[in-house]
Amino acid sequence: MPCKHYQSVSDFYRRKFGAKIYKLSIDAGCTCPTRDGTKGTGGCIFCSAAGSGDFAAPRGLSVAQQIARAKLLVQQKNRNGRYIAYFQNFTNTYGDPAALEAEYREAIAAPDIAGISIATRPDCLDGGILNRIASLCSTTFVTIELGLQTTNEHTARYIRRGYENSAYDDAVRRIHNANPSIHVVTHVIFGLPGENDADMLETVRHSVRAGTDGIKITVLYVLRGTALAEEYGAGRFRCMEMEEYFDIISRAIELLPENIVVHRLTGDGAKRLLIAPLWTADKHVVRNAMERWFDAHDVLQGRNGAVP
Repeated sequence: MPCKHYQSVSDFYRRKFGAKIYKLSIDAGCTCPTRDGTKGTGGCIFCSAAGSGDFAAPRGLSVAQQIARAKLLVQQKNRNGRYIAYFQNFTNTYGDPAALEAEYREAIAAPDIAGISIATRPDCLDGGILNRIASLCSTTFVTIELGLQTTNEHTARYIRRGYENSAYDDAVRRIHNANPSIHVVTHVIFGLPGENDADMLETVRHSVRAGTDGIKITVLYVLRGTALAEEYGAGRFRCMEMEEYFDIISRAIELLPENIVVHRLTGDGAKRLLIAPLWTADKHVVRNAMERWFDAHDVLQGRNGAVP
């Protein structure tokens, strides 16, 4: 049986804002508890030195300067559109709450900003910072992106995630209680070492049960300079093949209620750092291949036909 249509992020944004939305990667100058010695020093096993923010502007610039610079890079792709300021790399609620709130508000005040998206860890959302984020909803659209990656606790320890699944469940509940209009997005990685299809699909099911509003899925890719690269070089795991990934993605889509927004079905690492799988190097090529695979296997796509 074919999958039902999923709600793509582009459709979601067009309904909400009446315009095309492009995300601008912003660096808030944060670190992470798995890097600063609180819970570890090496970071998650797959995380690059930039903390998943390889596409962000230099952190020496102010938030307003970063936004202006990022707009220049994408203005041809987003004529007459608006933007979401995406605090992407490291843990963007980990730091002085007042200073972080000032950075969020600086982003909101920039021209053509429709909202902000704050990437963080479920264990770094205490009441002080969460209440400040909730207060932003009176003036802008707010998204909190939580790095779950997997609900297999053994895998979570292997990748050095640094918290248990209960922390994620609690974070989603507290975010919704703080302000129901906050849009919660859950990050998931398929192809983590040692995981099978059942593990990956259970992570999606768990995210749905916990109450996520959106989901981001990517295949695991190996970047130079990471602990994962050492594991891969030692032959301790293999990366997923492209059609293997497309197949598990199609089954994951079937698990999603229609109210859940699909923010991403494919990602790409920085090309200068990418070791494997090399088929992920060009995101546009992968998107096109995924759309063709979906068509060939009678998998219904997002309503606008595009893979996010």
